[in-house]
Amino acid sequence: MKLFLPLDSAAVAVGADAVADEISRVTAKMGHSVTLVRTGSRGLFWLEPMLEIEDENAVGGRRAFGPVSPEMIAPLLDGNFSDDHPAALGAVGDIDFLKAQTRMIFSRCGITDPLSLEDYKIHGGMTGFGAAQKMSPKTIVEEITTSGLRGRGGAAFPAGIKWNAVRKAKADQKYIVCNADEGDSGTFADRMIMEGDPFLLIEGMVIAGLAVGASKGFIYLRSEYPVAEHILTAALASARADGLLGASVGGTGKAFDIDVFMGAGAYICGEETALLESLEGKRGQVRAKPPLPALEGLDGKPTLVHNVISLCTVPSVLANGGAWYRDFGVGKSTGTMPFQLAGNIKYGGLFEAPFGLELGDLVNRIGGGTRTGQQVRAVQVGGPLGAYLPLSELDIPLDYEAFAQIGAGVGHGGITVFDDSVDLAAQAKYAFDFCAHESCGKCTPCRIGSVRGGELMASIIAKRQNGGDVAGTLDLVADLCEVMEDGSLCAMGGMTPVPVKSAIQYFPEDFTGETDLTGRTDFTGEKNK
Repeated sequence: MKLFLPLDSAAVAVGADAVADEISRVTAKMGHSVTLVRTGSRGLFWLEPMLEIEDENAVGGRRAFGPVSPEMIAPLLDGNFSDDHPAALGAVGDIDFLKAQTRMIFSRCGITDPLSLEDYKIHGGMTGFGAAQKMSPKTIVEEITTSGLRGRGGAAFPAGIKWNAVRKAKADQKYIVCNADEGDSGTFADRMIMEGDPFLLIEGMVIAGLAVGASKGFIYLRSEYPVAEHILTAALASARADGLLGASVGGTGKAFDIDVFMGAGAYICGEETALLESLEGKRGQVRAKPPLPALEGLDGKPTLVHNVISLCTVPSVLANGGAWYRDFGVGKSTGTMPFQLAGNIKYGGLFEAPFGLELGDLVNRIGGGTRTGQQVRAVQVGGPLGAYLPLSELDIPLDYEAFAQIGAGVGHGGITVFDDSVDLAAQAKYAFDFCAHESCGKCTPCRIGSVRGGELMASIIAKRQNGGDVAGTLDLVADLCEVMEDGSLCAMGGMTPVPVKSAIQYFPEDFTGETDLTGRTDFTGEKNK
């Protein structure tokens, strides 16, 4: 009998390790012959810990039970994991949340042993690397360009342009830097893939190294991810032993190796130049651009900086071709995106799908609406600096261009849901306070503007509660937002106005007690007509 249980941090947080210990204890006592494989999570977090049993007759080859507690283990074993058990979920392949997905990046997560390179290869791993070995660096970059892949960290910059710039740069040393400093609230895709399928990231970085001529890579990992650090370190050791990393990767004669670098908990180090400063041992502060990291990055050398999901997409592109990948998604938003459902939502977890899915469909049909059962009032997309969207905007397709048209962004794919008890004025204040706390302090609009913004929002909330007039204060907020957008050195200050402006635009009653702001300064820089 073979059982599968996640070692993912989210599963462990709700008792997966205790379930594993109980399986060991009960099987030893009862004399059962059981093999327990610790996998990544499939991303159905409301069902964690989710225990699976191998069953060749089931769709997907396994049946699932969840959420499972230690007390359930003995009865499950006694009953031979009968589908009559209250925690039985049936065949994994029949679970609606999984059936509705297009799993390209997360196709192995929750299935394979994350520390087994052999398991990775059995399930299709290294196919992309095999294809890349037969290509010239220029051809590899052309495939990435053809795919239309855009950076999944939030900026959505075309990957092919960045790769080609690094490839053409002349230098004695080039680097690949993976930005694994996943700091946005409500996001966990990077952590899930690093804990559940680390060889995918390694393969993507190796392919990138071959393409641009880099011989060294770094994974800049946030300090809050100790499980990912352990798994990545072990996976890198296995990759070196297998010859995937080292003086001649895969027998190509080209050197490439990867080190894990632990950050110190600074949100600003998710910005690529602040990350590079930190990686060099300096204080994490934003650099002025130009020069761009592609030309002068780590230690002044050409550096390809990508986030985890961007690099984990690369093996699929190389294995199947850029044209194949481009057929997924809509318009210039090609491929799939792992959307992360969080906040006040019934079915929280990871849902990978091609771009173009409607936001409301994802929140209500797939996510099940709010956990409290109250009406959805606001949905924030793109982390703490993302826009707050009302019910009237939930028919928007999840793609970069559609979101840009309404002043919002897809970001890293984090989706946080709020019910009708939320106070959007308090959320707008939080945006300013968050920026004040996390700012690197290098530029005045961000450093000072965020503090003044928090003060102004506190004044608005107090005036609203006391029946005072907030019109003049809202005008000051509009002016401040303009200064922060136009004058900040990086997206930290430049995007802080996004949640503030969207909250005021779509939920004016939370600021003024009125539902109509006609004639007042709006938050696109013009007067409402």
